Amino acid sequence: MGPQDQPDYVNAVMAIETDLEPLALLDRLQAIEVLEGRVRIGERWGPRTLDLDLLVFGNQVIQHPRLTVPHPGLAVREFVLHPLAEILPDLDVPGVGRIRELAEQCPHNGIEVLVL
Repeated sequence: MGPQDQPDYVNAVMAIETDLEPLALLDRLQAIEVLEGRVRIGERWGPRTLDLDLLVFGNQVIQHPRLTVPHPGLAVREFVLHPLAEILPDLDVPGVGRIRELAEQCPHNGIEVLVL
């Protein structure tokens, strides 16, 4: 998904517990992006300072003009699948499948683990 000729970037995944509803969580994530200098203009999926995506929300399937969950690119993005398999390999994503199995079928395509 998106242009392939972008500079290298760092990607990470995390799991959280929240009392927020999905759209309220999306609003918070986008507010963090703005605080960190993200400006939403220009090329879609192009380089940006920060991109926080809501990949899954429990076992919910959400189709809303502002939010699609599970994230539509989750099953085909190696930079999402492999880190997600490290923290939640047994996660069964509604309508998509188990993360471990999806990651096993997805090549690394040059992604590298960043050790800090």
